[in-house]
Amino acid sequence: QLQLVESGGGLVQPGGSLRLSCAASGFTLGYYTIGWFRQAPGKEREAVSVISGSGGSTNYADSVKGRFTISRDNTKNTVYLQMNSLKPEDTAVYYCATTRKYGSGWYRDYEYGYWGQGTQVTVSS
Repeated sequence: QLQLVESGGGLVQPGGSLRLSCAASGFTLGYYTIGWFRQAPGKEREAVSVISGSGGSTNYADSVKGRFTISRDNTKNTVYLQMNSLKPEDTAVYYCATTRKYGSGWYRDYEYGYWGQGTQVTVSS
């Protein structure tokens, strides 16, 4: 069974950090570009970051540049999202998803096939 499972979410104070993980089972994650998306209550889902299959190429939404870092360990079949200097506006459910290609359309959620169930991130004092 093909599955993506996100973990690492939680409640953190503004300025704090979290590291999200996206673990794959049933398939080899290294064959895929992986994107992180998030959706806050009442808002549309938005792209956060993307990493190519090899890990050699990455991209970020302007809102998280300089604060978030995406990485992957294909030996562990896992992609990570290190989130630092968190702000209340980062509060959302975070999802990882797979796509076959890395390109300029990385932010389009319809380009992605498999999705995880999401992990909640809440930034609040």
